[in-house]
Amino acid sequence: MGGSLPLEGIRVVEMSHMVMGPACGMILVQLGAEVIKVEPPKGDKTRELRGMGTSFFPLFNRGKRSVILDLEQPEDRSNMEKLLSTADVFIENFKDGMLAKIGLDADTLLEKFPELIIAGHKGFLTGPYEHRPALDEVVQMMSGLAMMTGSKEKPLRVGASATDIMGGMFGVIGILTSLLDRQKTGKGKNIRVGLFENCLFIVAQHMVQHEMTGIPSTPMPQRTHAWPVYDVFETSDGEKIFVGVVTNGHWEVFCKTYGLEQFLEDDRLKTATDRIEARSWTIPIVAKQMALVKAEDLTTKLDVLSIPFARINAPEDLFNDPHVQRPGGLVQSKNVDARVFRAPALPIEMDGENVVGKLDVPKLGADTTSILHELDTLAGRGAI
Repeated sequence: MGGSLPLEGIRVVEMSHMVMGPACGMILVQLGAEVIKVEPPKGDKTRELRGMGTSFFPLFNRGKRSVILDLEQPEDRSNMEKLLSTADVFIENFKDGMLAKIGLDADTLLEKFPELIIAGHKGFLTGPYEHRPALDEVVQMMSGLAMMTGSKEKPLRVGASATDIMGGMFGVIGILTSLLDRQKTGKGKNIRVGLFENCLFIVAQHMVQHEMTGIPSTPMPQRTHAWPVYDVFETSDGEKIFVGVVTNGHWEVFCKTYGLEQFLEDDRLKTATDRIEARSWTIPIVAKQMALVKAEDLTTKLDVLSIPFARINAPEDLFNDPHVQRPGGLVQSKNVDARVFRAPALPIEMDGENVVGKLDVPKLGADTTSILHELDTLAGRGAI
């Protein structure tokens, strides 16, 4: 993105781990904020995760500055307060009560720094469950998202840290609105983001459907389809392609293109409702026709016809996708071991360009000396 980024000049102090809090900080970095990650002497435990957690630290901590502070030591607690006195935002995701033990709870901080915006990323918002710890898996099971993804008998979590990441996004929303409000009031805010409530927001469509109809929620794999063709088909060369024929125009051109003209002449298929109710016998016929076509020919033709379709990809397949490979679609970061990895850019364009902030992953404590020197200089000038 040419020129300055929208959050340049905003300083964020982040003391969080795993995904939700760090995702919030990473998004702010990409929007131009300076994010200083405060780590204990041994570093954020997420740095050492392997397996499916290998990507957590590098992905969600790109572009941040790393400072080591041992908050059990009075000197470093003092340094933390000095750092917060220079900050616009403080991100944390500790269990309620833990930060109060070292004087970093929201009430204490806002008394000392009334312009500070505090974004606490928690398991639950205020209420009966506020004391509970939570994980992505926990809230997906509690909220019904896992049931809707799998079934009541075999609940399945979503195949990514979706609710954690979305929780971080709500943290960003709360921070941005608080920054705007501070321009009018001069006062900071104590924001609380709930992982469970974030998951409730995701399943709200199903809750409201039941509220309006009284019909129990049906897991997505068992649902009654709302469209005449909305299915995965196998092609002649063994690939699987999802096809969605959802409008009358789609239906007509799809049938004419793939040898299904008999459907257009069948009185049992005159309306969209007729076609949905007839799926039990029409879809097997459609599947036979799809099995005669090569995947490349099918996707090329569907693209021309403006009929929704998708190949069934693995995440790593996207590195070879021409749209993902477009200029700005992928960004490169340097990990702490100097290895370069690619990741998707923020899903935002401003004035036709992707928004890209700092991208390299900080080594543990890489910025401790420079930031503490800056704080000492400011203190010497009486600025803090």
